[in-house]
Amino acid sequence: LLTVKATLNRIPSTQSETSAKIHKLVKNAPIYTIGYGTRSVEDLLSALKTHGVEFLVDIRTKPVSAYKPEYCQLPLSNAAARVGIKYLFLGDSLGGLPDDPESFTNGKVDYTKLGARPFFQEGITRVRDGAAKGHVMALMCSEGKPHECHRSKLVGEILAAGGLDVRHIDENGAVQSQEAVINRLTGGQQDFFGYAFTSRKRYKESDTP
Repeated sequence: LLTVKATLNRIPSTQSETSAKIHKLVKNAPIYTIGYGTRSVEDLLSALKTHGVEFLVDIRTKPVSAYKPEYCQLPLSNAAARVGIKYLFLGDSLGGLPDDPESFTNGKVDYTKLGARPFFQEGITRVRDGAAKGHVMALMCSEGKPHECHRSKLVGEILAAGGLDVRHIDENGAVQSQEAVINRLTGGQQDFFGYAFTSRKRYKESDTP
């Protein structure tokens, strides 16, 4: 179990001081994840509104899309604001393709290594702090299927191990638990030594010395 270091960074809140005190008494809010895949922005935001999401947390390493330009950072944040959802970019800390050679093994992103990096732990802390305040967040990446994305294989695993309720909105709009998504990934097979998840693609030719 990773020990997440405390950080002074906090997810911004427009709540009054009284409301903030009330939030401290509230049980941790569930944390949703979603990937846009083939979804339109309208469909994605509608799904988030259905589940009472307040913050759309973008965990793509780079908040751009040549295939779906409406998901580039500025148009996406504007669209979210129009329906009352706040946009927050955390891809610099929670992105799945870091500019950090120590996070790779055999050319692939090694999620065990990445999850232990200080910058990644700081991002996890911000999400945990938001949930502790009662904010309902959705972590967004590009892959429509949660079991194909680091939002389940890495971020979801760490958050769930810390006792948080992680709920993945899948490519069909159904909500899946973290356990269900990992079972889909592993075929339900148990591994007594724990699964060492990596990125699906190889990004580097060899490990960095």
